[in-house]
Amino acid sequence: MKMERRKKIVYQLDTPYSAVSWPSVTIDDQETILELLCNLLTPLGQYRSEYVKLSKGKRDKKRKRKVPTTCSGDILPPPSPELKSYVDVGLTTVTRHLQELACKAQAVETNSDDKLPTQDVSRRPYSAIFVARSGQPNVLNGHLPQMAAVASKSHPEQTPIRLVGLSKSCEDRLSESLGIPRVSCIGIREGAPDSKALIEFTAKHVPPINIPWMEEAKKAEYKATNINTIETFVGTKKQHNRGLPGQ
Repeated sequence: MKMERRKKIVYQLDTPYSAVSWPSVTIDDQETILELLCNLLTPLGQYRSEYVKLSKGKRDKKRKRKVPTTCSGDILPPPSPELKSYVDVGLTTVTRHLQELACKAQAVETNSDDKLPTQDVSRRPYSAIFVARSGQPNVLNGHLPQMAAVASKSHPEQTPIRLVGLSKSCEDRLSESLGIPRVSCIGIREGAPDSKALIEFTAKHVPPINIPWMEEAKKAEYKATNINTIETFVGTKKQHNRGLPGQ
């Protein structure tokens, strides 16, 4: 005997604060951007491999304390490349700086006469952010599009921050260029030395982030909640279990 399927009503709430999609970049453009980025970062990796001693853990530090050392024969390494202060590596570091820029963006909108200083490199905005998205869950980097769009408003006179998602498995090349075991997110600050070719190509081939609801929110207009009503059926297995004793 065929059982009659029971219907049920499901309600869904629509919200304008949906996830923002990443800018679309072609595979050919990704390869060119990756090549330019690795060429820019290679001097940092070379300096790190020649003059930065890798840590071997706490035990190695304790062992060094027991061995007397003399500073007379030590040769000081040359200063690190100027580019180092313009490059942020790591999702946490990039996110923290975007938060700072977002706070400044709010101050700019509140008082348009305020001019935020950009002489200090640590306070400069990003020109572009590069993320190796392959193999990473969206929950780790899904916040970057909205944060980059908001942070761009901290310096409205400058080109909006470009966010580049590299879909190919490029972590190995980035790690080799920087001399770091693992790299997933890199931020290049405004005015970085020798970055003109990379930034110009990225700005030309990667569109800026567009968030329509941000402009609508400025209007401060009331909008009623949109409730979607969907009629569906109760699953046959679930409906059958309801009739069994002890369920």
